[in-house]
Parts: sequence; C-alpha cells; structure tokens
Amino acid sequence: MFGINGPEFILLLIIGVLVIGPKRLPEYTQKLANLVKEVRRMANGAREQIKEEVGIDIDDVDWKKYDPRQYDPRRIIKEALLDDDTKPVSAGAPAAVAAVAGAAAAADASPKRPERVVQRLAPGEAAPFDTEAT
Repeated sequence: MFGINGPEFILLLIIGVLVIGPKRLPEYTQKLANLVKEVRRMANGAREQIKEEVGIDIDDVDWKKYDPRQYDPRRIIKEALLDDDTKPVSAGAPAAVAAVAGAAAAADASPKRPERVVQRLAPGEAAPFDTEAT
C-alpha cells in the first residue's frame, strides 16, 4: 500500500500518535472513520448509479472479455485473411439459381478498376499555389 512496508507503517503510526497527542487522538480517529464511511458510501452510490444507467450489475460483467491485451492483431488479420466468405450453392437448388450465383461470384471476383487519370504539369509550368492555405 503506497510502497510502505510494515515497519515503516508502524513508525509512521507512532510518530502520528506523538504529534497528535493522546487528547486529540480519539477526535482524529473518529474523523478518519467518518472519512472511510463517506468514501464507501460514495463508491456504493456510484455503483448503484452505473447499475441504473447501464442496466447491469458490475459484478456480473466479464472484465476479461474487454481486456485489450488479449487481442493479437497478427491473429486477427490471419483469421480475417483465411476466412472463406464464399458459400457453396446447395445441391437441391435449381440450375438457374446456381448459374446466377456463379455469374455473381465471377463478377465479384474480378471487379474492374477505373483507370487512374494523372494530370502532369508542363515542363517549366509553376505548381498551383493557394495563399489562403498557408
């Protein structure tokens, strides 16, 4: 807790008792107890507010599912690349449906890309410059 080990904590406790004194010690222990109760009350209030707004209990959430360390980008990409999206047409389907599905698959397999038009400046021509862009 806060990087303090047992003997250091006992030493701080003894120094605190000596500084505060025996007359004021009950008062400060009561203040500490009230502070702990208030923090617990606030934590329970936040828990209840989350439960009301989200609709689930925090204890019922599987937090391991949301841990970002479990996701390996290499595995995700590999699975996405190896995933087969093409579904075979069932044997009981009519021939026309199979022909349409085959034609659609062939059209999807080789989509035509539009030709890229590159406009080049003539030799010695200055590039366009926008004074408001800088």
